[in-house]
Amino acid sequence: MKLSTTRREFMAGAAGSALIGTGLASQAFAADPLKVGVVYVSPVSEIGWTKQHSLGVDAIREALGDKVKITVIDNIFKPQDAERVFRQLASSGHQLIFGTSFSHGTPMQKVAPRFPKVAFEHCSGIVHLPNLGTFEAKYYEGTYVAGVAAGHVSKAAKIGFVGGFPIPDIVGPANALLLGAQSVNPKITCSAIFLNSWFDPGKEKEATNTLISQGCDVICSMTDTATGVQVAGEKGAWSVGYASDMAKFAPKTHLTAFMLDWSSVYVAAAKAVAAGTWKSTVRWQGLAEGVVKMSAYNNAIPADVRAKLAATEKSIRTGKLHPYAGEIKDQAGKVRVAKGGVLSDPDIRKFDWFVAGMIGKLG
Repeated sequence: MKLSTTRREFMAGAAGSALIGTGLASQAFAADPLKVGVVYVSPVSEIGWTKQHSLGVDAIREALGDKVKITVIDNIFKPQDAERVFRQLASSGHQLIFGTSFSHGTPMQKVAPRFPKVAFEHCSGIVHLPNLGTFEAKYYEGTYVAGVAAGHVSKAAKIGFVGGFPIPDIVGPANALLLGAQSVNPKITCSAIFLNSWFDPGKEKEATNTLISQGCDVICSMTDTATGVQVAGEKGAWSVGYASDMAKFAPKTHLTAFMLDWSSVYVAAAKAVAAGTWKSTVRWQGLAEGVVKMSAYNNAIPADVRAKLAATEKSIRTGKLHPYAGEIKDQAGKVRVAKGGVLSDPDIRKFDWFVAGMIGKLG
């Protein structure tokens, strides 16, 4: 049995399926094969954000075999395009639909209520509906550990961060990167540049070069390419990878990567829909659940430091250490988390401020 549908094949039949409208919302779908639709925000490459989601799709295929048929549509970023694609997927009999970007949020929120019998899963989502579940990773746990590594290798006491957009899911991890570094050297600062794009190697190269020219000797990028890792390596700066292990792009200077493994989320959702037990839930998982994982640490890092990094990971997994434990001040010097306190989960999910030592603006 064919297990997937290409973008071209899907779009070729989209016009016809779009005419079906919301009528399918009141019909019961056939239980076998399970039809799953997945929408990627960028093309699938050998590494990065979208690659990790594609591995989640592969996990569904492995788990369900010929009991599933999967439609994958890539490079859908603009809200109007996303809304049309989600509507077409729901109209054409897909029982489970994944959106894989924060930018897919509004389109999914518009489409989901029109198809109450379809299960929607949104990665990076913040709105929860009866048939729209959300799942997210605690990226900040990974960046904190990476920050500890950066703190040990930075000679300039200046590190740099390149982010896609200044949204909470990116601002929070940038702050945690610095807090991890400051746990080693309180004088370390972090300069941040946002690209306002998830996939723009040209902009990422320019941003990385800018940060290095400003004296940053460790670069962390939260985008969908390995450009930051590559450029840092070419310039002799250390780097931190995101989503996938990016060591092969700069073997000598890649410190580590905070990787994402969505497989458990994808498989659990597919099995639940197939069994008729799926419920809309909010999941926010990190090192403890295996959704966030650290790649191998660079052998150039002293053994005692690598042991400390492993211990830091364990402390976060067990809850002994929280990356946002106080005292934490913002850029203006205002105490945001008192000594002995911990930033609440709701406040972490809506991060819109920089901690003291971050250099850059969010607006």
